[in-house]
Amino acid sequence: MRKSNITKWIEENQDKFTNVAKQIWDHPEVGYNETFASSLQIKTLEEAGFKVYTGLGDVQTAFVAEYGKGKPVIGILGEFDALPGLSQQVTPNQAPVIPNGPGHGCGHNLLGTAGVEAVIALKESIEAEMLPGTIRYYGCPAEELLSGKTFMARAGVFDDLDCALTWHPGNNNLTSNFRTQALTAIEFFFSGRTSHAGAAPHLGRSALDAVELMNVGANYLREHVPDGTRIHYQITDGGMAPNIVPDHASVYYFLRGADRKQVDELEERLLKVAEGAAMMTETSVRWEIKSGCYDTLPNETLNELMYKQSDAAGTMVFTPDEEKFAEELRQTIDPSVLEAAKQLFISSGDTNVLDGGFYHPRKLFGKTMGGSSDVGDVSWIVPMGQIMATCAPQGVQFHTWQATASFGSSIGMKGMHYAAKIMALSAYDLLNDQNGILEKAKAEFTASKRGSAYKPGIPAEVKPPVPKEKTVPVPAI
Repeated sequence: MRKSNITKWIEENQDKFTNVAKQIWDHPEVGYNETFASSLQIKTLEEAGFKVYTGLGDVQTAFVAEYGKGKPVIGILGEFDALPGLSQQVTPNQAPVIPNGPGHGCGHNLLGTAGVEAVIALKESIEAEMLPGTIRYYGCPAEELLSGKTFMARAGVFDDLDCALTWHPGNNNLTSNFRTQALTAIEFFFSGRTSHAGAAPHLGRSALDAVELMNVGANYLREHVPDGTRIHYQITDGGMAPNIVPDHASVYYFLRGADRKQVDELEERLLKVAEGAAMMTETSVRWEIKSGCYDTLPNETLNELMYKQSDAAGTMVFTPDEEKFAEELRQTIDPSVLEAAKQLFISSGDTNVLDGGFYHPRKLFGKTMGGSSDVGDVSWIVPMGQIMATCAPQGVQFHTWQATASFGSSIGMKGMHYAAKIMALSAYDLLNDQNGILEKAKAEFTASKRGSAYKPGIPAEVKPPVPKEKTVPVPAI
């Protein structure tokens, strides 16, 4: 019956957290600029009696909220950054709130708020039952830049946790038994010599030529890298005008691989390509590492624990209006995308536009998916359990306007409350750990690392970006 107190509390207080998530959705902020979102979450947690520590890892918007004392120390991870260019109203047709403005196309307005909701619900049980242990909520910025948690990890803020729990909005309720890819983000800056491109091109040394030659070399490199490796790039500076030989140009690369070692080796090879391009063009090159996150280590023990909470959490049920909205939203998606998405469906059938079931796909355990997340860093420091929750219709892809619409809708909010229940119930079991779950999770964690130790992928000399100055509305709860 004690678990029922947690779910009852969340159900009775869900409007408050829906309001928090909607306010963050209404004030989308990109990485390292999430001052509204972090302020609102801090205010909510402080009013609930949590002690809050801010500015972690020299990141202005990073914080941790703590309640309780002693062992075990259970962390719940949250995020709150938005994506550029994905502004969208909660409608089944493309209609940005602000043209080219940011939007929550990955649902981080929900992700962080569910963590806040979970720890506050759990605090109520700790007080009522006088449970030992410490719970923490980690407000983690800039996940979309794949570096917020890395800066926090570099500062050691996760080191004393016994385990961590987290989730992500998705198209199904399921345990995240898969791995994500390790990644390094690195920008190259070439410097040359300017000249008149028509009258005296022979006097110039083109930095743009160096960028283009580097990209050609990187494209040839693709044939000689391990399967599953990814190399993406964007020219971030191509010069000023066609009739000026550019003395500066830059290109931004993402390198992905199955693990940190694979990406580090790929980085070494790409640096040689950059140096070769500089040599060929008689230019110079320097580079800056922007992020360096790890692959994610799934923990079957903790994922199994989270899956077992489904009975206590109840079943997600969607209204006819939500079903109608979901179907209309799917009509805007290219049929080829919907067909490809069917291959990823976890449920027993692909007819459910909104799926309220909860799945534990053991066949995916340890398999590597194509994306990356700085949550991987935490998974290499402590055992980490993770789920996904239904916050969007089947077929809706992350980082699209359809996703932004979903994550601002009642469908997204419903998935958020479900995730909060799963995390709070799981943490409750860990605080009442009479079956040795934590020790089993730690043993699995140690085995999965195979003797490798965590070393931050961002060098010590690289500092977090300075946020842009802006006027921040006063958050209301």
